[in-house]
Amino acid sequence: MATSTKIYKKFSDPVSRIFLEKQSLVVFLKYTMNNRFNLRVYGICIQNNKLLVNEEIIKGRTIIKLPGGGLDYGESTIDCVKREWKEELDLDIEVLGHFYTTDFFQVSAYDQSQVISIYYMVTALIPEVIINHVPNERTYWVDMTQVSADTFTLAIDKRVGDMLRGLSEIS
Repeated sequence: MATSTKIYKKFSDPVSRIFLEKQSLVVFLKYTMNNRFNLRVYGICIQNNKLLVNEEIIKGRTIIKLPGGGLDYGESTIDCVKREWKEELDLDIEVLGHFYTTDFFQVSAYDQSQVISIYYMVTALIPEVIINHVPNERTYWVDMTQVSADTFTLAIDKRVGDMLRGLSEIS
């Protein structure tokens, strides 16, 4: 007989079973609260051999990253990247294809969640003057010959920077 079955039979009266179920729920909630995932979705836009990047201040720290952000519950990853670009830059984008999904463990720089980032190649009609509609953020072009891990601040973005560097060396 499995241990869990033995324990459950030991608590066969209704009051004890309710207690056991509450304890199981508490353990489950503690586990899930401490072992959360933070899903991020970003768009990579390269035009005229330049990459569009965002600079923002998060908790007093300047971060260089790609345009995008957090996935909302019930939202697809493609809908997320489209929404984020619309919110930040008031741009409608076309998603061309998947580029990269995090393939290593990364704890968030801001809490104890595990970050999983998904990157898509995107295109858009981008005006000459780019206006970022989020306070304390700016968006600008970086020449692809200058793109590397050092272009970005956070670990997953650095990996993407290396991958993009490889693309620019091929072209």
